[in-house]
Amino acid sequence: MSQRNLDALFRPQSVAVVGASRKPMSVGQLTMVKLLEGGFAGPIMPVHPQYASVAGVLAYPDVQSLPVVPDLAVICTPPATVPGLIHQLGERGTRAAIVITAGLGSMTDERGRTLKQAMLDAARPYTMRILGNNTVGLLVPGIGLNATFAHTSASPGSIAFVAQSGGMFTSVLDYAVSNSIGFSHFISLGDTADVDYGDCLDYLAADPSTGAILMYVEFITAPRKFMSAARAAARRKPVLVVKSGRVPEGAKAAASHTGALAGSDDVYEAAFRRAGILRVHRIEDLFDAVETLAWAKPIRGDRLAILTNGGGPGVVAADSIVLEGGKLATLSPATMDQLDEMLPRTWSRGNPVDIIGDTPGEYYGKVLDLLLQDDGVDAALVMHAPVSLISPTSAAGSVIEVASRTAKTVLTSWIGDRHQEEARRLFRQARIPSYWTPEQAGRAYMHLVSYQRRQEILMETPPSIPFEFTPDRVAVREIIDHTIEEGRTLLTEPESKAVLAAYGIPVVQTRIAKDKSEALQIAQDLGFPVAVKILSEDITHKSDVGGVVLDLETPGELEQAIGAMLARVQRMVPDARIIGFTVQQMARRPLAHELIVGVTTDPIFGPVILFGQGGTAVEVVQDRALGLPPLNLNLARDLLEQTRIAKLLRGYRDRPAADLEAICLTVDQVSQLLVDFAEIEELDINPLFADDRGVLALDARIVVCGRDRPVTSRLSISPYPRELEESAVTANGEVVLLRPLRPEDEQAHQEFFHSLTPQDIRFRFFGHVKSLPHREMAKLTQIDYDREMAFIATTPADKGEGTRTMGVMRAILSSGAEQAEFAIVVRPEAKGQRLEHLLLDKMIRYLRSRGTRELTGLIHVEDEEKLKLIQEFQFDRDLLPESHVVAVRKLL
Repeated sequence: MSQRNLDALFRPQSVAVVGASRKPMSVGQLTMVKLLEGGFAGPIMPVHPQYASVAGVLAYPDVQSLPVVPDLAVICTPPATVPGLIHQLGERGTRAAIVITAGLGSMTDERGRTLKQAMLDAARPYTMRILGNNTVGLLVPGIGLNATFAHTSASPGSIAFVAQSGGMFTSVLDYAVSNSIGFSHFISLGDTADVDYGDCLDYLAADPSTGAILMYVEFITAPRKFMSAARAAARRKPVLVVKSGRVPEGAKAAASHTGALAGSDDVYEAAFRRAGILRVHRIEDLFDAVETLAWAKPIRGDRLAILTNGGGPGVVAADSIVLEGGKLATLSPATMDQLDEMLPRTWSRGNPVDIIGDTPGEYYGKVLDLLLQDDGVDAALVMHAPVSLISPTSAAGSVIEVASRTAKTVLTSWIGDRHQEEARRLFRQARIPSYWTPEQAGRAYMHLVSYQRRQEILMETPPSIPFEFTPDRVAVREIIDHTIEEGRTLLTEPESKAVLAAYGIPVVQTRIAKDKSEALQIAQDLGFPVAVKILSEDITHKSDVGGVVLDLETPGELEQAIGAMLARVQRMVPDARIIGFTVQQMARRPLAHELIVGVTTDPIFGPVILFGQGGTAVEVVQDRALGLPPLNLNLARDLLEQTRIAKLLRGYRDRPAADLEAICLTVDQVSQLLVDFAEIEELDINPLFADDRGVLALDARIVVCGRDRPVTSRLSISPYPRELEESAVTANGEVVLLRPLRPEDEQAHQEFFHSLTPQDIRFRFFGHVKSLPHREMAKLTQIDYDREMAFIATTPADKGEGTRTMGVMRAILSSGAEQAEFAIVVRPEAKGQRLEHLLLDKMIRYLRSRGTRELTGLIHVEDEEKLKLIQEFQFDRDLLPESHVVAVRKLL
């Protein structure tokens, strides 16, 4: 997450080209020429031991001879020279380098290090940033920087493009030039030895010249860093991605149902969705989508009305939208009546609204206005196929007039080429998205819907869990430790169910029998009917080998079933070690749906949660969705809504709706289990019965890591740090809970904000803020614990429901977390009770544990209470000139 010295990479004042050459068509020659042609205003200094000049510019024999310290060095020399050059440049004070040289990862130095690692080791003491190696380079058209050997350049614009592939870098650059697309930055990451997608996202999100960020991704190297940066960037501006390439699934992952279902590309899709990134599948879609997002008005729903003068284009557009999961609006009876009065009798009488080819151009505007007034319509797509009787510009003008005065989204598609160009020019001038084909328009609409949904996920406030969820972590710890101590990685079915039960997930009662006689006794204790299953660490899917028998009504049936089961298993899996059997009560819920909730561990993003339709045909049905933990109830509901079975779970015919809250809560409980126990590598609950009575886990399988693997959290998103909760006592003896802020606290935080006096708000925000709308409050409460921390002090609410926020202490961490800036505010009635002291003390302890070196803040000169507080904590203070602000600073 460190942005240190990225300014030297992306906005250098001077550039050295180490390895600049006179040799025609060499990388050193092309790079030097491109830098000169770009119009970069600062010094460009070629370095080569044999040339007096390169491309007409005075050259220098070595780095030490350079007349000024270059902010940025472009290195295009043989691999063995690169680490030494990085060291020399670092000693001179250079803060960034673009290493075009390839092959560093496959060659070693005299110490056995790869040259890539030797390069990084040389850069580290100087905190020098490296783009590459094996990169095409970097374009920043706004400052005339073309530090590449690409075949062409780029014009200035507001789009940033980041890619790993050099071939894709030059191909997209060529496409953009041909289509007059400008860029703020065009970045080739190469082998991402240092600067990666996370660094670029952080920098570009804060860059005022960048309006949207486009990425071509082959793989992610630092998933937690990427997810943190992507979520932060997507809150500020559109982030779009094309993803290619696949990570091979390991044989180990495929051992479970969940592992077989969760392909690597699906995990990437889940990561992009969680981060608020819009994924498209073609390069041209990147640029279409970014224009759509820039020009279209914010979409408030997904019900689309299509207006067309030809039935064929309307059907094509409708097919494109519905096949992508979109919805066509159902027009109200009132709208239908008005359309009957306005249009010829032969109009389509439905959506798409086909107004017939010879309808005058002004009717486009009239019909569009009518459709947009329908409360069941969220957006409209207007299409026009060329006909001799109608002027395309007349029709376009009437659409532009209506679109200019509506808050709803309007997209257009004037189908054709030369005859429609003037109409498309009018739409561009009015900043109304327009597309050449119905399919292109349909994809654009679905980009809007998908992007809006992902933004909503980023900003949604999750509801509180409907009851106090207190898992029995001690019991689970004992089970997992016992399993690992025995040298096992697979928990038995009863152990797995005990873990689930400890986290509040209803399970069917299950006991282990070593032999037939024990099975008979257990069945008598539980009561018939029962189910019996084979118990063996060597058999993953018991039903595949006849290891499951259901609905056993009598001891005789049970005895016969066990004998037949043993014979089948020994015949089909002769080497399997049979431990015994599990006997469980039969769960007779005939209207229940069979679901699966599972966990697998992705080699890049770590633990992944899967939800979908379960049962023995789970791999065949392939109805599932993936999510990255930690999840909350909103994210669990989003996971459910992505599956086909979600429609069935809402009920149909004589089948009542399943308890969706119980299903989402189960997913949330599994998520918390993963957060609490990093040892868990795989988990299957299949089937999970779900009906109107709730949920019930019938079968469970959990795999933990072995003794040889260190237990560390592999979550790609920082979870709520429960270990930071602590109680404290204020000066008046009131007990408060000091804990990190959670997304669920938004409503209490709003109440807290409204309890503050105008002076409190002026001291906190250095201005008059009357309210904080949901979007702003979400940014305050949905924090990334890797980037910031907010501690709140809470007490039970007056009516005993929920908690009451008494004060908040917030610290925003700089890149690398070496510095933090704080702000603090408490309720008026809590002042004078040393609550600020408790919050500041807790924050200082937390920042010291993270290695933060300095805490800074700004305090209004009239805020005497906070000035006394920082004096007590021995902050340095300095009144800023010509202001009412005191800057404070404390070394930690």
